Amino acid sequence: MTPSPSAVPQPHVDAVGSDQGTALITRVSEARVRPERFEAFRDFIVSAVRAFPERHPGLVAHEVLLAPPGTLLYVSRWRSEADLVAYAGEHWRDQPVVLPEEDEYLVAPLQVRHFTHAPLN
Repeated sequence: MTPSPSAVPQPHVDAVGSDQGTALITRVSEARVRPERFEAFRDFIVSAVRAFPERHPGLVAHEVLLAPPGTLLYVSRWRSEADLVAYAGEHWRDQPVVLPEEDEYLVAPLQVRHFTHAPLN
């Protein structure tokens, strides 16, 4: 079984932001992976993002979602736009963060999308 990207306990996303009056932003990076490199890429990504909570204080939660043999999603939830800028740069809305040597695993460039949360209550 694939380990969690981070063993650091993180609050439930519904508990973040609403108390502080800020909008939680979910960032989804989609990787289309060479099927023969899928397991290696999974290990590469899990290893790379494991320390993100310590390095990026605005990161509220994150996870790696797998759809073998060819799709991997990295889903991260951010406290604010300023936190996303600190992580991904000024063009965070349309430019994915690409790790060194990541492209050797991929069949297409990373795609990135963002979502805000609608309260359910």
